[in-house]
Amino acid sequence: MSREQRGPNEKLGAVLALAGISNAGLARRVNDLGAQRGLTLRYDKTSVARWVSKGMVPQGAAPHLIAAAIGQKLGRPVPLHEIGLADADPAPEVGLAFPRDVGQAVRSATELYRLDLAGRRAGSGGIWQSLAGSFAVSAYATPASRWLITPADSSVAREANPAEGSGAPLKVGHSDVQKLREAAEDARRWDSKYGGGDWRSSMVPECLRVEAAPLLLGSYSDEVGRALFGASAELTRLAGWMAFDTGQQEAAQRYYIQALRLARAAADVPLGGYVLASMSLQATYRGFGDEGVDLAQAALERNRGLATARTMSFFRLVEARAHARAGDAQAAGAALKAAEGWLERSREGDNDPSWLGFYSYDRFAADAAECYRDLKAPRQVRRFTEQALSQPTEEFVRSHGLRLVVSAVAELESGNLDAACEQGVRAVEVAGRISSARTTEYVKDLLHRLEPYGDEPRVVELRERARPLLMAPA
Repeated sequence: MSREQRGPNEKLGAVLALAGISNAGLARRVNDLGAQRGLTLRYDKTSVARWVSKGMVPQGAAPHLIAAAIGQKLGRPVPLHEIGLADADPAPEVGLAFPRDVGQAVRSATELYRLDLAGRRAGSGGIWQSLAGSFAVSAYATPASRWLITPADSSVAREANPAEGSGAPLKVGHSDVQKLREAAEDARRWDSKYGGGDWRSSMVPECLRVEAAPLLLGSYSDEVGRALFGASAELTRLAGWMAFDTGQQEAAQRYYIQALRLARAAADVPLGGYVLASMSLQATYRGFGDEGVDLAQAALERNRGLATARTMSFFRLVEARAHARAGDAQAAGAALKAAEGWLERSREGDNDPSWLGFYSYDRFAADAAECYRDLKAPRQVRRFTEQALSQPTEEFVRSHGLRLVVSAVAELESGNLDAACEQGVRAVEVAGRISSARTTEYVKDLLHRLEPYGDEPRVVELRERARPLLMAPA
């Protein structure tokens, strides 16, 4: 369905010409993006001609898919107003802003929290379905640069405005903040053990809407406000990480941007660095190695002399992941060496942040293995994977599954087909116990690498074992 504007949509026509996309090409791109989210769209060049020449405005997710399709070609986000579709649902703009003003930052974050639940109620995958394909690594440029320039706000004390939302408490105290921190700790544990798609992990967006948003809109002193913004930033980053793990890249990006802004209000520079490291891992996973390097180095630069040795080690490790994805073996090796050096300097009594509780030598070894996988150095992959797999797995089930897949790839590249399949079977067993699109993607990659050996009995067995996993709904 479409509704008509007055006259041609000259903005859309101009941007299509700038991007070099034909009417048929845009229709194909929009249909493909829709298919990625389970939408059956049948637009053709005539549909696009109506949008341009008659000003017809397609309904539902289509305007956002049009913007995403053009944005992919241009390599940058394309807002709806740029293509003359500003009258469509503005939801895709929510969460992308990094306001300079603290009050606006509160409104930006709470608007995102509320949008998520509204989308869930709408059905058909919620609002995030309409944002299909809208992840753009360039959207991180402004948040990263503004955080680098000013990583801490001067004051965050606030008096509640009743018009901003019902039920906002008159006064926020440390006990309110502690509840958010406990929720974040619980969520981290469930996420590591069961994956970002587990129902217990997916309660984080609900917690942000029901618990964090009213507190952020309440009244608080500067001291309490800093703590509140820090706890909210942790929860928001977790929501982004879980969205990332379940393949909702566009949702993850918006949560990460808001988490970074909240960390700035908290004056918590290491936490801001942690959010940037999360952004870097997402960019690297999506194939943007150079941008991943920039984000990781931003985290490092502002945390020199502030973060603990173990925190700095993790930031250097994330930098190494990005260098490896970009194909720079020398830079990746140097970053890994620095990460290991920082880790060796860490001590039990260091005041490490609670959110870094997952990071130890086995996690370093696991990521080092992935670096060498990207650099096609199977001997190094095997060496580090053996170290990573030597630790208990009760708490970090998803990580164990990912490590098994990386180990299988290393065995395959070393010519050990039986060992690769054995590790693959173990990985599939772990993947079947958690809800993680990322783990499933790792398994798919392994099966793709095994295609040349498709008739081998062990490969056939592995493929059959993986079938239920691959057929499960995303």
